[in-house]
Amino acid sequence: MNGACPVVGVTTYLEPARWMVWERPAAVLPRSYVDSVAAAGGVPVLLPPVPAGAVEAVSALDALVLAGGADVEPHRYGEDPHASTVSRQDRDAWELALLRAALDRDLPVLAICRGMQLLNVACGGTLRQHLPEVVGDHGHQPAPGVFGSSRVRIRPASRLAGILGTEMTVACYHHQAVRRLGAGLLPAAWAEDGTVEAIEHQGHRLVLGVQWHPEEPVSADGVPDGRLFGALVGAAGGTPAQAAQGPAGQGPAAQGPTAQGPTAQGPTAKEMR
Repeated sequence: MNGACPVVGVTTYLEPARWMVWERPAAVLPRSYVDSVAAAGGVPVLLPPVPAGAVEAVSALDALVLAGGADVEPHRYGEDPHASTVSRQDRDAWELALLRAALDRDLPVLAICRGMQLLNVACGGTLRQHLPEVVGDHGHQPAPGVFGSSRVRIRPASRLAGILGTEMTVACYHHQAVRRLGAGLLPAAWAEDGTVEAIEHQGHRLVLGVQWHPEEPVSADGVPDGRLFGALVGAAGGTPAQAAQGPAGQGPAAQGPTAQGPTAQGPTAKEMR
């Protein structure tokens, strides 16, 4: 570990933004990511898309968060874009390089929303490009700029269940989802409509992907559930702060008994795209 507090890299958006008297292209990130890392006892460092330097950046980190954002470019998993797909290829290239470097170092990774989809594509998986065409509604992304609320069930034998328990309500905002799982990945949670809502990598210290937004509150008290960020900081060698708790101060859940949920078979090749 780099110091007393783990250094946690967080990927950012690269979008037009407005602040004070300025309106310019900017590297931006919702503050909730920064606050969640800090509340868990980590030191957040922002990683905006740049053409090179991913290996060097990761060498200075203790953990990595892949943040949400635009859709992964479909050609990266062998498909043409759907009419609803909006991609940022500069983010894709940079974040795939960061992810590969992190996996090579066995760095703890928390992949959120787009980040989970990127993790799946990096391991050779594919995505459903427009979920409403599959499930028949817009419950996972109810309106522009409005988080939905989804109930998920978590596979009891998963690493995720050891952190969160086997059922919870989450804040979601996505119109895409995992279709075929990538190599080395297992499904860890499902929405009520069967959508895969979390994945985890079997061969690493801690590599979790969640389709929901753990940095956003879903409970009436307006406080995000900090347990995933606490687990990330803990896996990086730090001591998770008291703030890294679940609802009503709930700590990490006990590991559940072995049980099998629905699975999706990924390819057997170990190479990543």
